[in-house]
Amino acid sequence: MFPFQYRTEYHVQRTFMTDPLPTRSRLATCIGLFLALFSMIIIRDIFRHFAPDAGAGLNILKESLMFSSAGTVLWLLRFREGQFLRSIGLGTSPWWKSLLWGLIIGALCLGIAVGLALLTHYGQGTSYLDKLPVSVVTLVVLRAGIVEELFYRGYAIERLQAVGLGRPAAVALPLIVFSIAHWTGGWANILIAFVTGAILTAFYLWRKDLVANIIGHFLVDFTANVLPRLVG
Repeated sequence: MFPFQYRTEYHVQRTFMTDPLPTRSRLATCIGLFLALFSMIIIRDIFRHFAPDAGAGLNILKESLMFSSAGTVLWLLRFREGQFLRSIGLGTSPWWKSLLWGLIIGALCLGIAVGLALLTHYGQGTSYLDKLPVSVVTLVVLRAGIVEELFYRGYAIERLQAVGLGRPAAVALPLIVFSIAHWTGGWANILIAFVTGAILTAFYLWRKDLVANIIGHFLVDFTANVLPRLVG
């Protein structure tokens, strides 16, 4: 359990977020939700359309735009919605607990992802990541861990409820978008994203610790995409 001060501050924040949003805050939240749910998909598909064989430089630009989108969402949250980072699960737990839970949830998701990949024969072909330097691939998986958890777990779930969506829909909608966004890897990738995303979502709902989610997500992608090239 969190120390008492964490639980108390978070309870106050959650209570405030269930109140009706002022007009300006609602507009900022709607913009933030659009960015959280769709900005990464839009950025990715623009680059896929105009530069399908993009090299390291363009991929760094793409990742930078996604990080910028995340920064915009955090700015909206803090300075237009008037919310604290705790409201989306950041800073709700001591760092060592976040690290420990991140390792546990990462191991769980990795094991399930590997099992599903073997069952569906996913990952037998080549990926665009194979053509990129290890440093750029590391940037990609770092962005995936940070930005995807911020967007599809912490921000979207909490803010969809803040604008009046019921809890089941607020939980399901980001998970569905997150899963379908992996369509570029085929149906098997969508399935893997859905199952592992559901685990990450359940953990977030249980612990409200987005840092642990980020660590776990990053470890899965790092182990799958970077580690083999480092030890190979």
